[in-house]
Amino acid sequence: MLNIRVIDRHNWHLVARRYHQSRRFDILYFGRDEFSCRVFEKLHNAPDVWQNLIIATQPDQLIGRKRDVLSVSPLKKLGHKLNLPVTTIPHVRSELKTWKPPSPFYPLADSPPPNHLLLTASFGRILPSALLSLFKPTHTLNVHPSALPAYRGPAPIQRAILNGERDSAVCVIEMKRRGGIDAGDVLGRVPVTIPSGTAFGPLRDTLAQEGGELLVSVLRSMLSGTETRTPQSPLAPTTPHAPFITPADSQPDFAQETAEHVVRRHLALAHHKPLTTFLPSAMRAVQIHDPAVFPPGAGDPQTVVGSLPGSAKYHRALRSVLVRCAQGTVLRVPMLKSEFRSLMPASSWWDGVQQHWKDPEGCITFTNPPPDNGG
Repeated sequence: MLNIRVIDRHNWHLVARRYHQSRRFDILYFGRDEFSCRVFEKLHNAPDVWQNLIIATQPDQLIGRKRDVLSVSPLKKLGHKLNLPVTTIPHVRSELKTWKPPSPFYPLADSPPPNHLLLTASFGRILPSALLSLFKPTHTLNVHPSALPAYRGPAPIQRAILNGERDSAVCVIEMKRRGGIDAGDVLGRVPVTIPSGTAFGPLRDTLAQEGGELLVSVLRSMLSGTETRTPQSPLAPTTPHAPFITPADSQPDFAQETAEHVVRRHLALAHHKPLTTFLPSAMRAVQIHDPAVFPPGAGDPQTVVGSLPGSAKYHRALRSVLVRCAQGTVLRVPMLKSEFRSLMPASSWWDGVQQHWKDPEGCITFTNPPPDNGG
């Protein structure tokens, strides 16, 4: 565990008298999603640390199966609401290497001004060295929602929930031009507890609120010359990472995962993509919604559903489809959606299950999608 002093954001006034020694920051802020928006709101509400705020975010893009839905960066919307300047990076990822930020960050007459600051929060892109070099090495910071060095990477919140973590943190770190992603010195750290059953959205919002307040405290300490920078601990073989979420992450393996693990998968990922399994007898994908662990005292799980992993049967009293998982556990699924069909209660969905799909015990079987099915 890092031995890092947590900045007391409530006693910042003790050093406020020294602010006159430094100019407030001109800030170029990179972000896109709700996490970056909530951090930015905290920053915007602290005008004592900035004199100019400029947002940089991803351009609008068409999404959906027919590419007919326009996706607009939430941070862009927030910037327009606050009447702040917003600039967008190129659509093509490779063109970011030659992209130039707006004035006053480019062009520079000489060395980077001491009050220029680059910030990122859940931006989703790696910033090139050419861009970082327009700022002092100590003035490129990132707000990262994990207990670094644990969960370096683009999906720390999802991975922490998936792994059943009970403790996390949010850190403000220095972005290194070399040496690895999310590996920079830590300027501040706030621990955050993950309550049992917490989903991605509430945890994201908690970490963003703490991260925004921590960021403001760090900037106040930088203005007063009292900040500290602590190198991260070396990575250990057991240090968890946070790689990108892939479609395969939304496909539970009932033979390997307990019902509790499948529920955690839902809590971590359902905001982005529902959990999906496959019903071979019907040759169709099936989404499972709002799953829960089969409750203690609701009956003997050995008698309410088949013994093989993936075996599933409707439970009338619970109004749910029960699915056998690893280690003898059972998953309760109250809502399901078959491919090309609407989401419906388990009772209605089960009514559509054809008799020849069932085994002699009246069960159907869910499996992982075959490799060429795509989920």
